[in-house]
Amino acid sequence: MALGTSHRLQDGVEAVETMTRFAFAILALASGVYTYLGVRSILDGSATAVFFAALIYSSAVSVAIYAFWTYMARFYPHVTGTAGRAAMLGVMALGCAMIIAMSSWLNAAALAGSAALEQHLAETLEDYTADLDQAHQNALAAQSLLPDIQRTQERFQRLADQERETGALTGTTGAGSVVQLLSQMASQLTELENGINASRERVTTLFDEGRKHLETMRTLVSAPGAINPRADQFSAEVVGLSGVITSLEQTSIAPSVKRAAEDLSLGFIAPVADGRQADLATRQDQVMETIRSSVAAQSKVLSQAADQILERKPVAERRFVPLSSAEAVLRYAGDFIPSWAGAISIDILPAVLIFMLSIVHSTLRRQEQRLPFAERITAAELLQALEVQREVRRYGVDIEAAMDAAERTEAADQSNIASFDLSGKGPRKGPPA
Repeated sequence: MALGTSHRLQDGVEAVETMTRFAFAILALASGVYTYLGVRSILDGSATAVFFAALIYSSAVSVAIYAFWTYMARFYPHVTGTAGRAAMLGVMALGCAMIIAMSSWLNAAALAGSAALEQHLAETLEDYTADLDQAHQNALAAQSLLPDIQRTQERFQRLADQERETGALTGTTGAGSVVQLLSQMASQLTELENGINASRERVTTLFDEGRKHLETMRTLVSAPGAINPRADQFSAEVVGLSGVITSLEQTSIAPSVKRAAEDLSLGFIAPVADGRQADLATRQDQVMETIRSSVAAQSKVLSQAADQILERKPVAERRFVPLSSAEAVLRYAGDFIPSWAGAISIDILPAVLIFMLSIVHSTLRRQEQRLPFAERITAAELLQALEVQREVRRYGVDIEAAMDAAERTEAADQSNIASFDLSGKGPRKGPPA
């Protein structure tokens, strides 16, 4: 039963030998093709130079892979010692690492290079979208001061009108020094309000321009076709968008608001009380001092609010770095594990076949060791032995006599060998005392 199993295993090994070589050749060829595609994506130069360089490199890789696995399939299953097996496994591990270094990552670039580049463009698009939003928010931050400025301007203007018409502050109607001062403060705040409104229009225009760049970039990321032309156009759009973001950063009205707020207090010029009566002049001075205090408080509030806006984190400078398909596959390797698995499996699959052959040969050796000699000999070997015996008898040679003569000759040869055993001799005598 064991002999039949051994014969079937041996027949199976011989039957799959051609298929094994064919599989090694096909896998090496497939790896070479994808290596060629990967190499072409990272080489620069003329089309002819790139073609021949990629072809030569991929051919060398295919030959190296086929030779390596052929050597391993030829020798590894027949190495039986523990040290020899360990050494062969070390050689196999080193060879696998070299194959991955020279072929597998290029295979992955050919399989998933375009998808990896699209992911790179998509992540870059997200980053620039966040930058545009942040720059837009920073530029519009000063708009939050507009309600306070409008409310203060309206209050000064209302007090000026009331003083002119009813004398609400000094008790005397007319356009005196108090009305002049209140109108002056209202006018300054109106100018500041107009500046903020003008900046809002500029910010809106820039933001709309940036959104157009983002829409174009988003279209390029998801558009069908070759990735390299789209990546080049994407780079051009990035340059335009970067300019828009920089302009938004420089359009912020917050520094101007801070300077205007400081000017309200530092540049406060109160007119001389023009009341003809001493009592009226005194009331005018008191009202103008109150206005000075109110302007100083409002100036402080606006200045602090402007400082908070200026303390906002500016948009960090970003630089778009174009990548080749091979570089993109390496950078985003974690997102393309199936592609990497397929690329490596093409190169490493022969190791599985070699381990299968090794297991079969080990089984054959164990079964042969357990069989007696009569069961290990094949029919062909038995027929050959019988043929030799017939030839010997035909020439009249007595096999038993020949064997006895050979044994006697061997014994005589052994007796002619001198013995150098000195154990029977006595000790050497020393000199007389």
